[in-house]
Amino acid sequence: MNYLVIKCGGSVLEQLPAAFYKNLVHLQQTGQCQPVIVHGGGPLISSLLKKLGVETTFVNGLRVTTEEVLHIVEMVLSGSVNKQLVGHIRKAGGDAYGISGVDGGLLQARAVDTSVPLGFVGEVIGVKKEYIDHLLELGLIPVISPLGIDEYGQKYNINGDVAASAVAQALGAKLCFISDIPGVFVEKNGVKTTLHELSKAEAEKLIDDQIITGGMIPKVRAAIDGLTHNVQEAVILNGLEENSLSDYLNGKTIGTKLMASEGIYHV
Repeated sequence: MNYLVIKCGGSVLEQLPAAFYKNLVHLQQTGQCQPVIVHGGGPLISSLLKKLGVETTFVNGLRVTTEEVLHIVEMVLSGSVNKQLVGHIRKAGGDAYGISGVDGGLLQARAVDTSVPLGFVGEVIGVKKEYIDHLLELGLIPVISPLGIDEYGQKYNINGDVAASAVAQALGAKLCFISDIPGVFVEKNGVKTTLHELSKAEAEKLIDDQIITGGMIPKVRAAIDGLTHNVQEAVILNGLEENSLSDYLNGKTIGTKLMASEGIYHV
């Protein structure tokens, strides 16, 4: 299958135009690709945590997840956000199936190993690809909430970019990160310019130089990790631009394309 794993970031979900979903459904129905959506929901989670008076902190773009935070993360991601996306796709004339990474052990996880304790933050160690294929064979667009579960039933909050990369690796897919910005920027003489191509070494240097910061860090690292593990290619696109998905698939130079090979900045 011609898989396209699409990560919809939480920062852009409330802003995506109806044209984005129509474009997505058109690509599926015409056979240009088999889309699989993995979504985030960070701003909505932060908003609810604030309303409930629950403190939240981040380390390198990853949310420190206590048991209390985990319950709220699951409620927001697998509840409201997941079903909103299913509804948008339905309105655009398509059929979608919302599923959590916990369901059936779709995303098999373990605690992420970091020097700073992150609580119940996980990494994906296995994806049940057959579940995704079955949904696609039924003509459905899978919409996956990025939570995982281990063999003992412990659930984990998984960064959406990391989850999307793991799904793309399992499928041997192209990986597309949908954001509200057109990619990775550099600033020259006070002017921000989008980098259209970026290698692994360049990306790591931009992170070290604090040019790539915050939530863009796990996005870029997830893309590079995918490229070294069976992902065909990875790109960051602005979902607010009409037809950004089809333009990308038709070979137009938009967004930032991440490459495993060495290179120089291309703007």
